[in-house]
Parts: sequence; structure tokens; C-alpha cells
Amino acid sequence: MPDPRLLTTENLTRTVDGETLVADVSIEVRAEEVFVVFGPSGSGKTSLLRLLNRLDEPTSGAVRLGGTDYRTIAPRTLRQRVGWVPQAPTLVGGTVAENVAWGPTLRDEPVDTEQLHELLDRLGLSGFADRDADRLSGGEAQRVAIARTLFNDPDVVLLDEPASSLDAQAAERVESLLADVMDAYALTAVLVTHDADRARRLGRRGVRMEGGRVVRRGKSTDVVDASASS
Repeated sequence: MPDPRLLTTENLTRTVDGETLVADVSIEVRAEEVFVVFGPSGSGKTSLLRLLNRLDEPTSGAVRLGGTDYRTIAPRTLRQRVGWVPQAPTLVGGTVAENVAWGPTLRDEPVDTEQLHELLDRLGLSGFADRDADRLSGGEAQRVAIARTLFNDPDVVLLDEPASSLDAQAAERVESLLADVMDAYALTAVLVTHDADRARRLGRRGVRMEGGRVVRRGKSTDVVDASASS
């Protein structure tokens, strides 16, 4: 039976210029769940996320993907398997379809246009394939960024406050569509957020971070409620 712990860290630590950004963090992310990393700004959430696909290098500790030490996986392959959706999207010049297909195009792989259009439909972007990416609203651009990551067929999706840069209406739309597509494709995700309501709505389990350390772990509702009562 395959290991249900798709992504794990063991005593993961990162220190830069004497400052510890992430300290001895051990987590287990199970297949087909949304794992929440919750905490205030500056608590180390994004620093942890960047370690999970080697955008930054750990000072010590280990990360395993499907039981395999991720240092044995080529960085380009790792970042395909552990996709990243940033707070603010950075799209390339061209159409929406060209942005979504960016990964396979760089790898000289065929582009499944039927799958591309299905993904755009699920993210509320039906008919957008030929639209110039420069003409998108903030919420539309963020959904294209999500589609671009998902089109790489990652094992795990890292979501770094994916709606925090949007106004309330656009954020609600992105969150709703994201929840729908994650459920439809049975995706595994790590969601970084400081928003308690978002953590409750989207997450199943998680951790609360303060000062680079995990100070609480369990169901996402318990992690958030512990924060509120402290």
C-alpha cells in the first residue's frame, strides 16, 4: 500500500545571517488533503513553503516527496511535481492559453488543448484562451496562475496566500473556484494563510506557526481557534 504521507518534513530548519526563519519544523501532508500553515505575518509561513520545493535551501533537516529525499530529484522535476502559486501572479506576454501551457512548452511536451480548456472552464475562464494576458483583472490573472500550476499535473500544490492581494469579491471568487477544482481533481495542497476563515473553509489539518516554529498542530479549525483564544 502506498504511503499516504505524500510530503513530509523532518526537523526542517533555515537560518540566514544568524536569523532562524524556520526552526525544526516537522509536518506530514497526506494525499488529497489541504494542509494549512496558519499564522501571522512574519511567522515563517512563506519561508517554510519556499523550502518545500527548494526555492530556498534548508540549513538542516529533510524534505521527502512520496518517501524520497527531494535532494535526489532534479530541481526542474521537483518544481513540476511540487507546484507553486504565489501571492501575486507573474504572467508572461501572450495569451491566456500560452501562459497556462508554459510548463509543457518549455519542456517541449505536447499540449493537451482539451484538458487546457477544461481547466479554464473549471476556473471560471471559459472563452479566455485567446485573450491577451495583459488585459486580465487581478482575479482573472490569479486564476490563470493557478491554472498554469495545475496544468503541470503536480503531486502537491503550494498556495502562498493566493487571494490576499485581491479585493474581497475577487478573493471570494478565487477561493470558491479553487476549492471546486481541488475537489474535482483530488489535489493535494499546502495552503499558507493568515486568514482564519479561509483556513477553516479550505483546510482539513494544519499547523500554527509563530517565530518560525510550529506551536500548534491538528485539525485546521482547532489550529485557528487556538490562535483566537491565545
